[in-house]
Amino acid sequence: MAVEVVKAEAAPESSPAPATVEQKFGKDEPEPEPELEPKAVEKISSYRQETNFPSDLKDHEKKALNELKKKLEDAINGNTLFKKSPEKKEECSENLPTEGKTEKNNNEPEPDSFSIWGIPLLPSKGDERTDVVLLKFLRAREFKINDSFEMLTKTLQWRKEFKVHTILDEEFGPDLGPVAYMSGTDFRGHPICYNIFGVLEKGEVYEKLLASDEKRERFLRWRVQLMEKGVEKLDFRPGGVNSLVQINDMKNSPGLSRKEVRAVVNKAVALLQDNYPEFVAKNIFINVPFWHFALHSLLSPFLTQRSRSKLVFVRPSKTTETLLKYIPIQEIPIQYGGLKRDEDFEFTIGDEEPKEIVIKAGSTEIVEIPTPKSGTTFIWDLIVLGWEVNYTEEFVPAKENSVNEFSWD
Repeated sequence: MAVEVVKAEAAPESSPAPATVEQKFGKDEPEPEPELEPKAVEKISSYRQETNFPSDLKDHEKKALNELKKKLEDAINGNTLFKKSPEKKEECSENLPTEGKTEKNNNEPEPDSFSIWGIPLLPSKGDERTDVVLLKFLRAREFKINDSFEMLTKTLQWRKEFKVHTILDEEFGPDLGPVAYMSGTDFRGHPICYNIFGVLEKGEVYEKLLASDEKRERFLRWRVQLMEKGVEKLDFRPGGVNSLVQINDMKNSPGLSRKEVRAVVNKAVALLQDNYPEFVAKNIFINVPFWHFALHSLLSPFLTQRSRSKLVFVRPSKTTETLLKYIPIQEIPIQYGGLKRDEDFEFTIGDEEPKEIVIKAGSTEIVEIPTPKSGTTFIWDLIVLGWEVNYTEEFVPAKENSVNEFSWD
């Protein structure tokens, strides 16, 4: 069982001098089972992540990367990146991603105008980030060159048709905010995206956000915009953080019972999988109902080892404990057992790391919070994992009879 205590910086005004906090198990609490309750929460800060340095790739991976780069270079220079029928040629060449370069008179884009996520796609430009992007498509297709090339061209075509290049400028209002949002980073610096599926099951939310084809299309564009905002936080240089962590909250989502909700969620997932390959370092499902575990056990044999290694399923009682393995407690929202609050101007963590204490059954631990001077206000947070504890607070003056006035809020 681990206890997390945060000591905040002192702020002016009222409250005690030295304080002592006692935490202990109740007398009737049983001893935790060793195999279920670790002595401390294990921090998984170095889960496996493939290298993006070309020199570190295996021989067959290097060969595949070089061949894909040559294939892409030839396609861009020869203007054969997209398959176009004669009557559609002019239409398909419009609005391709450019970087402000001039275009040829026949409306074909200049070779060096091709880019994705702000990264040039022409390998001969020598941008090291190009290799990182191409490796994502190669890994998504098990280093099969033709399949990877096809996936890349389909992504570029989709981005043009979906007008992704303008999506960051669109305004969707606050209504969709509770459905998914970016918040914090994990131990390795991956930005974290929270998806709250249960929100979509509420009748009033469904009517407001998904009740028509127009609203469902708006939802898809908003979700792609959120993904693009996440991509903006990434570093595509070799060795940089170039993927996200997804936290998927399954609470109150009984199988997404509405047919329309299921359809739009599946479409959103498909869009992200098809057009943002290898952008998720870890996919953590929390508050998972029993039926989802059963479904996953049936589908798991059909998933690749690569996909299985990224999935984590957690029942409600283990949500906080599991998140703490991947994410600092100060980055976990308070509703999931962490210390992060939105617009919390009173409580700030500062530079000091949260303190973790392990308490054995029947024992007592004391945490002292010294007061530097009188007239100081202290704020602290206490998070308990595992078994419950009894918790008391005690004010202890530095000198006997030196202070006889204090207050607790």
